[in-house]
Amino acid sequence: MCGICGFIGEVDDSKKVLKQMMDKIAHRGPDDEGMYVDKHASIGHRRLSIIDLSHGAQPMYNETGDVAIVFNGEIYNHLEIRKELIAKGHKFANDSDTECLIHGYEEYGTDLLSKLRGMFAFVIWDTRTNTMFGARDHFGIKPFYYSLFNKTLIFASETKSILEFPGFKKELNEEALEQYLSFQYSVLPETFFKGIFRLPAGHYMIFKDGKLDVQRYFDPMMEPAMDGDLEKTVSEIEEVVHDTVDAHMIADVEVGSLLSSGVDSSYVVSEFPGNKTFTVGFLDKQSKYNEIRYAEGLVRELGKNNYNKNIDSEEYFKSIPTVMYYMDEPLADPSCIALYFVDKLAAEQIKVVLSGEGADEFFGGYNIYHEPISLKGYQKIPKCVRKGLAAVAKKMPDIKGRDFIIRGSKTVEERFIGNANMFSVEDREKLLKTKLTHKTPQDIVADAYKKVSHLNDIAKMQYIDTNFWLQGDILLKADKMSMAHCLESRVPFLDVKVFDYAKKLPIDFRCNAEATKRAFRIAAKRHIPEATANKKKLGFPVPIRVWLKEDNYYNKVMETLTGEAAQKFFNTDILVKLMEDHRAGKADNSRRIWTVYVFLVWYKVYFEDEDFRPINQDWIDNRVRTA
Repeated sequence: MCGICGFIGEVDDSKKVLKQMMDKIAHRGPDDEGMYVDKHASIGHRRLSIIDLSHGAQPMYNETGDVAIVFNGEIYNHLEIRKELIAKGHKFANDSDTECLIHGYEEYGTDLLSKLRGMFAFVIWDTRTNTMFGARDHFGIKPFYYSLFNKTLIFASETKSILEFPGFKKELNEEALEQYLSFQYSVLPETFFKGIFRLPAGHYMIFKDGKLDVQRYFDPMMEPAMDGDLEKTVSEIEEVVHDTVDAHMIADVEVGSLLSSGVDSSYVVSEFPGNKTFTVGFLDKQSKYNEIRYAEGLVRELGKNNYNKNIDSEEYFKSIPTVMYYMDEPLADPSCIALYFVDKLAAEQIKVVLSGEGADEFFGGYNIYHEPISLKGYQKIPKCVRKGLAAVAKKMPDIKGRDFIIRGSKTVEERFIGNANMFSVEDREKLLKTKLTHKTPQDIVADAYKKVSHLNDIAKMQYIDTNFWLQGDILLKADKMSMAHCLESRVPFLDVKVFDYAKKLPIDFRCNAEATKRAFRIAAKRHIPEATANKKKLGFPVPIRVWLKEDNYYNKVMETLTGEAAQKFFNTDILVKLMEDHRAGKADNSRRIWTVYVFLVWYKVYFEDEDFRPINQDWIDNRVRTA
């Protein structure tokens, strides 16, 4: 795993500019750096050595030196592709997966992407035609940002590199803030920085003669079968999981695995041949948020080692500005900070970890996927009646079953925008000082829903989560938090072979009245304790709700929510009310408070504190110097 950056266009002092961009992402690749510069293009690379440690330096070139590549990621089937290309006459100079991409591009053009199994973001510069070809992997595991600035195309693994480009003006995109308040992550194509966009998952771009063309090459469409043999399916899932974990072990360095108390990471750990696992927990009075004892119990049974650490509230809050710096954009998922600490723990010993992301989206694991089943009977009532009942329920905040009645009056397209839904349109309009657009969250996901109008509601929800939540939250934090510690994170479930199997599972094998990830959990029971396989989805549990009631953090957060920056964007009296009601126990407002607080911390890091320095910068600097 590495970092890439560069620009296509004629720029003064291009080597100096490129070096400044590369230095901003040194944490992504401390082991080496390289650049290619000509009159029309400048591309740079920071390397974290994982495969072919001695010969994998980038940029890399074809035999004649007229095609260059910078690549971030891993191609797990590169040996198969290599054999195919050698048979067609291509000559390889080393054993790296990067070289397969160059020769694959020469042989197949953009059709190469359909052959790849892996995680990737890469840019190829073809001097023969002065054409740039860039691509991002099928599910968005690796990040890819770009900007068109004065007819120059700038690209990078992180936005902070693009912000280094001469003359680029850093401006807040307030439309991103508006939607963030509902989604809890940056959901628009344009990032929180005006003029910087993300290349969506499953897309490629071609830039030639000053014109940019972005195309989709992969769409994670669900194709559920009508029925199936459960026992046969469970056995097939076992084979699929074993195969993907095995494929993701390819490396010339030691591989470890992150471990929580949930079924996904536990199943990965049971299959991976390594020995080292890593877990963090949180110190709280009730110990409801500590997964370490679960992890220790599992590794004892599996005969592996677990390295763990308890995080206290002081460490957690102290790390937030640094986490927001590495995230590039605000993310109100409290677990991203937990991930920061577990990745830090792992990076002290190894360079690569496996993780359990993706199983929920592919196999039907989120608790909210139960909703279409629970609402099935209620939705037989005529819609006009349900709408009337919902209108009454909205006026009665204390009525039992209020949320059920309100949500039951809506179609899945109206009620589900993905796993997170912080502020309603009405609430965010009251909160923001300026209404910026007329787009509702439902407008954002509408085009995606149109593509799956023929599917069952659960499959629709999976498609929405795979296209929005997975890219905007889950994978973003997995990449940015691991790279903050010079660590490569691999996600075996987010594999095209796994998806090709999972997309065809009957709905009843994904989620029924009794269980989410039904068939997957049965398969997991054959490898891990039944209690772990059946454990309800928690994610990374973080005691934000508890901490926000403690004097120290209540005052700290309140100071931020009523400060100058907050008054610039928000009607702060609403924020004060949210805080007071939360502390008094009138409502659990912790996630909405957190959404605003995290944005304000991020805003300070990127727009107010010009001298900000991450708390692990000395460690990064030393890691780069000693590489």
